[in-house]
Amino acid sequence: MALSEGVIKKVLVSYAYVAIWICLSFSVIVYNKYILDRKLYNWPFPISLTMIHMLFCSTLAYLLVRVFKVVEEPAAMTRDLYLKSVVPIGALYSLSLWFSNSAYIYLSVSFIQMLKALMPVAVYSLGLVFKKDTFKSETMFNMISISLGVAVAAYGEAKFDSWGVTLQLMAVVFEATRLVLIQILLNSRGISLNPITSLYYVAPCCLVFLSVPWIIMEYPLLRDTSSFHLDFVTFGTNSLCAFALNLAVFLLVGKTSALTMNVAGVVKDWLLIAFSWSVIKDTVTPINLFGYFLAFLGVAYYNHSKLQALKASEAQKKAQQAEEEAGRLLEEKESEGAVKV
Repeated sequence: MALSEGVIKKVLVSYAYVAIWICLSFSVIVYNKYILDRKLYNWPFPISLTMIHMLFCSTLAYLLVRVFKVVEEPAAMTRDLYLKSVVPIGALYSLSLWFSNSAYIYLSVSFIQMLKALMPVAVYSLGLVFKKDTFKSETMFNMISISLGVAVAAYGEAKFDSWGVTLQLMAVVFEATRLVLIQILLNSRGISLNPITSLYYVAPCCLVFLSVPWIIMEYPLLRDTSSFHLDFVTFGTNSLCAFALNLAVFLLVGKTSALTMNVAGVVKDWLLIAFSWSVIKDTVTPINLFGYFLAFLGVAYYNHSKLQALKASEAQKKAQQAEEEAGRLLEEKESEGAVKV
């Protein structure tokens, strides 16, 4: 049966959103690696780079929310809620970005993407700790298989750096904690922040939290090496890409689904591995690829399981709504019959 013009258009638009997100995510990762790597642009100041991103994103988010009013602030966001919920999330986000960007100084792009496959493991483990997930032997076996795949990839890494791996694993833990706390502190209260309002609230917090380690660790080096003279074209376009990526996330999830983003993320990871090997000339070994393929299978199965659970939950809600509607109609008919009598 031929597809209607509306369906074809919808599919093409979805693919366009996916392509935009992949391109922007790809660009931000490679751009950050280029700036921070000592052999490339040679500006190894990850805290400073993250602060530049947060300052740029804070400014644009403020303009979009308060001046141009592209999106509205959540009415339920109070000062108390901000201090108890948004500030801890901002602190975790700043640590996640700091350590993640720091890892680019020591590790290849391809190996970092392989380590990021541990994110479902960290989220599920923390979900058990905070009692947001229930223990299932099947899911735990899946988590072990992902961890095993990443371990094999690490074993085959030609330029393994223990400090770089530690930084990236810490970034994964902080990011997973942030995601779990968003569910506990915000989503449980019915507050949902899109990427623009998230940056509006969170980016200034990140800026404040990062200023402390920046003053201690990077400011003296920047001052002594005269590295304060920034290339506004390089850092401006880099920051613009980072902000555009947040908008792309908003469009992709809003117009398609979070599952589509997860699938697109897998495609992006393989593209980055191929780019890292062919263009940047990073060494990617067969053991690397075999390990990541094992982890990839585990992540794919995890996403499939989450999708099936989501479908089952939606079907249950629809069935419950149908029962409630049928009961309401029955009550109306009974009341009408009683009036006639």
